[in-house]
Amino acid sequence: MTYTKSTAFEVNLQEVAKFAKVLAHPARLAILQHLSKCCTCISGDIANELPLSRATVSQHLQELKNLGLLKYQVNGVKVCYEVDKEMLMNYKQALDNFFNIGLHELTCGCKK
Repeated sequence: MTYTKSTAFEVNLQEVAKFAKVLAHPARLAILQHLSKCCTCISGDIANELPLSRATVSQHLQELKNLGLLKYQVNGVKVCYEVDKEMLMNYKQALDNFFNIGLHELTCGCKK
């Protein structure tokens, strides 16, 4: 049986890792980029703009929704998506904090 030890790490590291994992796919980055340009969009339109099938777009949208990066509104059979700017800024701040701490430690030097 396999299990994860991620809960043994600080909460902020867990959050940065989740965010990084979701952003680690270029299709998700392209979806976020597309949504940030057009503000709101239905999934079929996203599939028309990117070299992805509707099913693939749907899978990537689900990952972005699960992380809380997207707001969406269901209208019949259509779902309209937009970037949740507040959540994106929260994750950006967490990444900034992570890298600022890491950069500070780099300037302190390591003792061998």
